[in-house]
Amino acid sequence: MCRVKGNDGKCDHREDCEMGFMFSSEVMVEKSRSRLVFRRRIIKLWLIRVMSFTLLCACVGQILTLGTVWRPRLPTVWRSHSELPLRIELPSRLTKVASPPKRVYKNNGFLMVSCNGGLNQMRAAICDMVTIARYLNATLIVPQLDKTSFWADSSDFHDIFDVDHFITSLKDEVQILKELPPGLKGRIKNGKLKSLQPVSWSNMSYYYKEILPLLKKKKVIHLSRTDARLANNGLPLEIQKLRCEVNFKALRFTSQIEELGRKVVRILREKGPFLVLHLRYEMDMLAFSGCTHGCNSMEVEELTKLRYDYPWWKDKVINSKMKRLSGLCPLTPEETTLVLKALGIDRNVQIYIAAGNIYGGKRRMQSLVEAFPNLVTKDTLLEPSDLSFIKNHSSQMAALDYLVSLESDIFVPTYDGNMAKVVEGHRRFLGHKDTILLDRKLLVSLIDRYNNRSLSWDDLSLDVKRSHEHQMGSPTKRVIIPDKPKEEDYFYANPYECLELLDEPLRST
Repeated sequence: MCRVKGNDGKCDHREDCEMGFMFSSEVMVEKSRSRLVFRRRIIKLWLIRVMSFTLLCACVGQILTLGTVWRPRLPTVWRSHSELPLRIELPSRLTKVASPPKRVYKNNGFLMVSCNGGLNQMRAAICDMVTIARYLNATLIVPQLDKTSFWADSSDFHDIFDVDHFITSLKDEVQILKELPPGLKGRIKNGKLKSLQPVSWSNMSYYYKEILPLLKKKKVIHLSRTDARLANNGLPLEIQKLRCEVNFKALRFTSQIEELGRKVVRILREKGPFLVLHLRYEMDMLAFSGCTHGCNSMEVEELTKLRYDYPWWKDKVINSKMKRLSGLCPLTPEETTLVLKALGIDRNVQIYIAAGNIYGGKRRMQSLVEAFPNLVTKDTLLEPSDLSFIKNHSSQMAALDYLVSLESDIFVPTYDGNMAKVVEGHRRFLGHKDTILLDRKLLVSLIDRYNNRSLSWDDLSLDVKRSHEHQMGSPTKRVIIPDKPKEEDYFYANPYECLELLDEPLRST
């Protein structure tokens, strides 16, 4: 410290003091510089971290965006269900639907119906006939199933569906009996039963004007060939919602079939996600459609003969080549193999074949098996004893495939037949589960170009992915084509009325 002596105010240690002040100043400057450098380093480090984090977020965003563009490319992120409910009920949202009061009405008569076709063709017909019976104030007799079609399945309604649940779940909408009252059975024996085929794709006015007066007069009428007898569009909302109520709630498979379906899915789930391939390349489909691409001359002759032997298959002379190029043929197993590979389906994913016997057997399935070694069927997953009660019943076998198809991570039909359409609609109803809807007309064109070496594999894969990016069963409205119901979207493939307004009552009257 500088000490001042005397009155002159001078310090005896002036030089020491000045040196001390100079030293202190230098130290302070040095400390300031160090702090500035340190702060600059902190700011630089902070900026690096911010930029790195921003870049990382951008990369993650791009990866997620790419992942949503084509989901089948990343099978490892498919949803996995640990347990399968399989007692197909309406989704939880549908439980909010207000239950209408029990209907009180005068019975106008008894309606008997005979369904035709395979399981899913009959399923849709049952939904329509229940709806028609309800709005005609008729008592419905449990529908009779087709036993004379190509499959010659002897199954009755109660062999496939839970008949008691069917009756009780609809009791507040329509009265359903297992058989005619004893006093009316004599009309069938005496040949006095009025039977007719309803006009296809009719609206409710047809049934009010043509069928209802006949029902009131005869008291019992029989409707035969009931497939596609109700229009897809132009119907009141309450009618459309009742069709869904029957399809998604009332038509429950028997407990034995459901338990078998639960077992198949449990076996599949133990090994991870799985894809269901509805490979509609069976003898009846090829004979009916006239599609013979890839078949040898003996097979073509066999399929043609079968088509002529069945009188209810009206088209006899069919140009297979033109039909295929128009996208009206089911994809062959070889074409299906190329499509799945082009879509980027993982080679190791489990693929369950939901179909009967593939025409051509192992020879036609060879390429598919080589490309996807984890190919399974109900016969390879289950013991013969498990399948014994349904083995010779095509509709019950189809019911098993239906349940497994509903629960799959991805459903891929190779033809838009009845099962493909009804399963598609049911999967939409269960939350728009992924269903790849193949554009067969485009695909056969691309495949032919690839086989002719005018299109590379990379270009084929890119075109296939791009063209099916929005063909995954996402929400959409049906395409309506006035006066051409066969060409417009099928109601049961996309019952969008039932996916909206779920808090609305089922009916207003």
